[in-house]
Amino acid sequence: MPESVTDALTVALTRVMKRAPVSCPPGEHVRDAIERMRSLGIGSVIVVNEEGVPLGILTRRDVIARVVLEPGALDAPIERVMTRDPITLPANATAYQAALTMIRHGIQHLVLVDGDRLAGVISERDVFGLQSTDVRRLSAAIQGAQDLEAIEQFGRGISDLARRMLAQGVAVGALTAFIASLNDLLTERIVQLEFRNAGLGATRWCWILMGSEGRSEQTLLTDQDNGIIFSPAAGQSVESAREAVLPAARRINQALDRAGYRLCPGDIMAGNPQWALSLDEWREKFARWIDSGSPEALLHGAIFFDLRPLTGDVSLGGELRHWMLQHTPRNQRFLRQMAENALKNRPPLRMFGRIAVGEDGRIDSKLNGAMPFVDAARIFTLAHGLDEVNTERRLRAAAPALQVPSREMESWIAAFYYIQRLRLQRQAECLDRGVEVDNRIAPGVLDHFGHQMLRAAFRQARSIRKRLALDYQL
Repeated sequence: MPESVTDALTVALTRVMKRAPVSCPPGEHVRDAIERMRSLGIGSVIVVNEEGVPLGILTRRDVIARVVLEPGALDAPIERVMTRDPITLPANATAYQAALTMIRHGIQHLVLVDGDRLAGVISERDVFGLQSTDVRRLSAAIQGAQDLEAIEQFGRGISDLARRMLAQGVAVGALTAFIASLNDLLTERIVQLEFRNAGLGATRWCWILMGSEGRSEQTLLTDQDNGIIFSPAAGQSVESAREAVLPAARRINQALDRAGYRLCPGDIMAGNPQWALSLDEWREKFARWIDSGSPEALLHGAIFFDLRPLTGDVSLGGELRHWMLQHTPRNQRFLRQMAENALKNRPPLRMFGRIAVGEDGRIDSKLNGAMPFVDAARIFTLAHGLDEVNTERRLRAAAPALQVPSREMESWIAAFYYIQRLRLQRQAECLDRGVEVDNRIAPGVLDHFGHQMLRAAFRQARSIRKRLALDYQL
């Protein structure tokens, strides 16, 4: 029951490339490379060594910035003006991986490799099509913003772009990753602006994301779930380090709220001293959750075990994730309790596969539809110490360890994304009507095919729950 997997952002990059890459040796004159770009109507030339390994790239942007205004540059070897060590992706990566890489690094051309050798090059227009201008402008504006007032307005721009892409039928996996990448850029820029003048000295810090933000699965409207890991400077106490980072963290939370990322109702935010902790304090907190298995631990497990470092000294976040993935699989009792807690949430199916709706004729597509997949994927990867956070990647990584056939795993992923699409459509409908956004979809308004797809998706939710119950004998 796949969703629109033929969407342009989900295909392999080998299918997106328009032509074979144009390359040259590092000693070629800049003048000759530019003439070749002009005659072929291309935007870049890749500089390679004798083995075909990419050394650099020259783009039209480079020509303007480094050649036109520099005396003698046209007759210089191309290696003098090229961008060295270009960002690369494997040729078998997907187009949406390329899209996210371009957004993240603010580039318009991406070099593809097969092993170490040049395999191709793609441009942002190849990947984004008609959206390329909007995406480039938005990501560049976010990265170039110099004050909070300027950057906060871009949250609305991200939401508007996402709604247009949803209406155009972009596959949900690509769309949510797309939203997440732009949200990451916006959040990272706000964090950088605030901490730039925070006067922290040698205090190390890392801004972390949890929940749907950590999983890179934000929808059109999402709450904040974030925190800080810090490491005090030499001679500095933990408390003084905490007091130093908290004011900036609170300003960041407020700025994100103004940008459209709502304050967390449960106050799981970096501005709360409870979630601005040293690395040792975070380890102690996770250890208590894992070893106690209390209701509070299980509640927090559904959010904090999805943590992902965003910016700052990301090695602190990596260190915490590494410790967590080593410690958690050792406590089967905690994993069993997490599974038992997850199984309380049932897909809304009655006898004979009929969809059970509430008095208003609707169902909660997040709680009863998406979360069974999210919860199961989290437990599967924690049980096997797999360092993945995104639900799709978690399921793909866990399938071999669980000995789940690829066809079954693909069915789980397709069902999850179908439900996510209905969630996004419902949220877009609420935003268009100017009413409070929710996840309550009405199966009764779906056409026959859509209704059958939803029933099939809920059957897959039931299937993944059965697998979870079998693993923990529940």
